[in-house]
Amino acid sequence: MRFEFAAATRVIFGEGAAATLPELTRRFGTRPLVVTGASPDRSASLVSALSAETFAVPGEPTVDLVREGARRVQNAACDVVISIGGGSVIDAGKAIAAVATNGGEPLDFLEVVGKGRAIEAPPLPFLAAPTTAGTGSEVTRNAVLGSTEHGVKASLRSPMMAPRVALVDPELTYGLPPAVTAYTGLDALTQLIEPYVSVRANPLVDAICVDGIRHVAGALRRAYHNGTDQDARCDMALASLFGGLALANAGLGVVHGFAAPLGGSWKAPHGALCAALLPHGMAANVAALRARAPQHPALERYTAIARLLTGLNEASAEDGIDWVRALCVELNVPPLRAWGITEADLPGVVEKAARASSMQANPLQLTGEELLLMATAAR
Repeated sequence: MRFEFAAATRVIFGEGAAATLPELTRRFGTRPLVVTGASPDRSASLVSALSAETFAVPGEPTVDLVREGARRVQNAACDVVISIGGGSVIDAGKAIAAVATNGGEPLDFLEVVGKGRAIEAPPLPFLAAPTTAGTGSEVTRNAVLGSTEHGVKASLRSPMMAPRVALVDPELTYGLPPAVTAYTGLDALTQLIEPYVSVRANPLVDAICVDGIRHVAGALRRAYHNGTDQDARCDMALASLFGGLALANAGLGVVHGFAAPLGGSWKAPHGALCAALLPHGMAANVAALRARAPQHPALERYTAIARLLTGLNEASAEDGIDWVRALCVELNVPPLRAWGITEADLPGVVEKAARASSMQANPLQLTGEELLLMATAAR
């Protein structure tokens, strides 16, 4: 057995922990750039306490936006980058910190559609404080960017891009509206399920995924229906952190394989796409495993997932799929067509999804027909 495990240099978790951010920042620099979301109301007091240059990320991060952010860092002589926001904000800040010290264009470093150039110079010190419970980007070593000209999302990645500090304060998620709670929470669940069945799974990731799935099963409904349920918010913040640790060390799978081209071509939140795809991705994998690889260990893992989700010792893999499908209905997750994706779009999406980096960790290679059936069911 051989594996490695990497995360942010330091993880701080707990209610009220965000209050330490100004002090932590001073250990890394004196001229911070603070990257925020389009409406940073939940973190306004925190941002003002930092007395910093600010840079707003109005939506999913793009190559153009990161180029502008890196230019802002250089013009203002910033020496530390801080992201306070959701996964898009954290990915943007992570990419800005790396591009600002490595020169060139963001596309120079982007895999799949860019040059895939290595990050050679250490990025600016980067700190992340998530305000949603979904992506786990505060502990990953990559940043996902949309390239409008290619109609796809792709990553730039390096071990040096891991945040110096991941400051996870559940209090920053208390104001999340129900729809965002649903989308980000189901993204967190996806990022616990996919690494657990990944071809790169390892014992440390397994333990994190099992505990994280258990937290989501008990907390996501409660957080959705009662946004002030502090215990549920804390559990979801922990599950999101665990999902980030898991994906950073074991990869993802078919759901994120589709989310990359869909998110690159349609204005849909990443979490909403993952939520719409999750039960169908699980179903596609389970059906393919039963048909072509019935002895594959991932099939037993899907059964374990079902038992964690349902709380039933006799649950089958299909029961887990049904549980997730019912949860998506309860949380009002819209299908892909709600975002303007037509049936005619699907063959092109399937072609791009098959080449996505996330697809490489799926427990087995799905055929083009299986991928098309999955996308059709999710639409």
